[in-house]
Amino acid sequence: MSSTPYALEAGTGSRLGATWDGAGTNFALFSAHAEKVELCLFNESGRREIARIPLPEYTHQVFHGYLPEVRPGQLYGYRVHGPYAPEVGHRFNPNKLLADPYARAHKGDLRWHDSLFGYRLGSRRGDLSFDRRDSAFVMPKCVVTANASAWGTDRRPNTDWSKTVIYEAHVGGMTKGAGHVEEPLRGTFEGLAHPQTIRHLQKMGVTAIELLPVHAFPNDRHLLERGLVNWWGYNTIGFFAPTMRYLMQHGALDEFRVMVRRLHDAGIEVILDVVYNHTAEGNQMGPTLSFRGIDNASYYILGDDRRYYYDTTGTGNSLDLDNRRVLQMVMDSLRYWVEECHIDGFRFDLASTLGRRRDNFDPHAPFFDAVLQDPVLSGVKMIAEPWDTGNNGYQVGNFPPGWAEWNDTYRDTVRAFWKGDGGKAPDMADRLLGSASKFEHRGRRPWTSINFITAHDGFTLADLVSYNDKHNEANGEDNNDGHSHNVSWNHGVEGPTDDPDILALRDRQRRNMMATLLLSQGTPMILMGDEHGRSQDGNNNTYCQPGEMNWFDWSKADDPFAKFTADLIELRKSRDLLTSQRFLHGTDGNPEGRFVTWHRRTGAAMQPDDWHDPERRVLSLVIAGGEDRSLLLAMNANPDAITYRLPPGEWETRIDTDTGLVTQDGGPTVSGEITLKERALMLLEAVGTGPIEPEGQETEPEMTENASDERGSGLSNGQYDIPQTEEQGDTVPRSDDEDTI
Repeated sequence: MSSTPYALEAGTGSRLGATWDGAGTNFALFSAHAEKVELCLFNESGRREIARIPLPEYTHQVFHGYLPEVRPGQLYGYRVHGPYAPEVGHRFNPNKLLADPYARAHKGDLRWHDSLFGYRLGSRRGDLSFDRRDSAFVMPKCVVTANASAWGTDRRPNTDWSKTVIYEAHVGGMTKGAGHVEEPLRGTFEGLAHPQTIRHLQKMGVTAIELLPVHAFPNDRHLLERGLVNWWGYNTIGFFAPTMRYLMQHGALDEFRVMVRRLHDAGIEVILDVVYNHTAEGNQMGPTLSFRGIDNASYYILGDDRRYYYDTTGTGNSLDLDNRRVLQMVMDSLRYWVEECHIDGFRFDLASTLGRRRDNFDPHAPFFDAVLQDPVLSGVKMIAEPWDTGNNGYQVGNFPPGWAEWNDTYRDTVRAFWKGDGGKAPDMADRLLGSASKFEHRGRRPWTSINFITAHDGFTLADLVSYNDKHNEANGEDNNDGHSHNVSWNHGVEGPTDDPDILALRDRQRRNMMATLLLSQGTPMILMGDEHGRSQDGNNNTYCQPGEMNWFDWSKADDPFAKFTADLIELRKSRDLLTSQRFLHGTDGNPEGRFVTWHRRTGAAMQPDDWHDPERRVLSLVIAGGEDRSLLLAMNANPDAITYRLPPGEWETRIDTDTGLVTQDGGPTVSGEITLKERALMLLEAVGTGPIEPEGQETEPEMTENASDERGSGLSNGQYDIPQTEEQGDTVPRSDDEDTI
């Protein structure tokens, strides 16, 4: 180490992290229980520690110091001194180089070595032992950076929630196999920013791209030992730094900003999938990389026995957002990505953990209240994955106003209905109209429900119609990982087939589900590659697979199904009835003057007993009202065609999943009766204007749930026009309805 003196000054603890002011850099690190913090400076390669400087001041639990002449590009890390007493929750070990939680950039990859662990691996005392080896040589180094500038005329698209269509994608997978991207740029932010990549998104008509985690994350040791990687990235070690694997140069934050700017220029918002519920340090047997060595007892929720962690994430640890400094870090991180990187929104992994009070979820937890009052974050899209692995972790519908939520009940219901499962009509009706039974309270809107049929976790759409069972053998866990309950159907053959009848049915089922997704009230989310039949060979848990099963196949970018999907999105955008700002009910209650009527196949009105028929696999509804032309959606999940009697008047065909037709206007005109093919869907639009309501329509049949006293919207009960389902209460005997096949 160099003995060159550094003119260290007191600096300030008011802003955490390494902050360059044009003349020097202020370093500040929070730790409530440390005794001393040493700032370690490294040469430009990161291989040699050139200085170790104790931070001179400690103010309000923040160690801080200022170094004149230290400029952007300087590599650094910390060593933190304090008690090593795991039995009371402290795991300080100054032999371990630690990453700054506020570092804006990292250089180098984590290289697994036993020295990364604070205890001696193999010791009979386990994590109560103490390891004295220096870990700096295998740790990535933090990089001093300058604040963002030169955004020019960048303008956020600010797409209204009701018009939003989300495309969930992986930065690496999107262009790893893209021939239009230069080899070195494939799988990077620069590759995603390529004009041809963006043109595909524009051609699809999506309004937002939701990127799987881009925050710094390591490859897990056990995966590398099996020749695999952490592909998805749900194992964060730095909440301000983008992961090196998507950058061409270390610290080159402009590469990320260029991507955002180009997507904005194309009218596409950028939403980040973020993981603030846990870190990559795992449980008590995990490595000491940052938070554990800085202040284990502050950053993590500890168990009653403070040697162990209270884990609601399934990863070994949970961040403690009840701690004001940990909450501050999360809020500072979110604001950084919005203000300096122009991000338009966030999807929060295992978001129930962010609102936990140990075993209970609290919608008024400090994190939610902090977001609500924050002038920066209250203006961007906030999406919750509303569950975690702990007690009372499933919280769909219970997040605060202003939040949207992933709706897994939508996914499972749509899959089951088109698979042909019985008893799904009431649930399907609820899902088609925004899942009001779950979300219509406290003034929440239909867009609150993030509707999806597939996502990164699970089958792709092509695999959903091609496999009955998961096939995760490539993950090396004896096919024990991933969900076994997929509500999928192979249509007669497991996996690939040459049978033309099976292939035709699979294609029609893909069209059925994509059309259902884009015709439902709520916010649709499409999985990367589903528009051209991307398959993962039946693997429903590809978190560790770096190969082609996780890549977008650019050779199929012009697949007919991609055009079908794009046409659906265009139709959705052009019909306001499909994107209502309010929940739709019977003939009253919607301030927009819109309403829904439900029909039997004879054209007669649905009656309460009809909903309880466990064999009902036909649904038909008309959405009408205002100046808009009425829309009729008819769905037949039966294995046989049916005759369907239309309401009076002439109707133009907009969608027919049997033929693959999607048209904005000029479709075939029909009246009287139509034949609705087996396992097919049709959308018709009335010729002329005015509401269509069949004689004898039952507008407000039996309800399922009590409306919230806080709904404040003046609307009728949240479960419009639909009686109890098997999940919600006892069923009544099935009726002898003519829709039953």
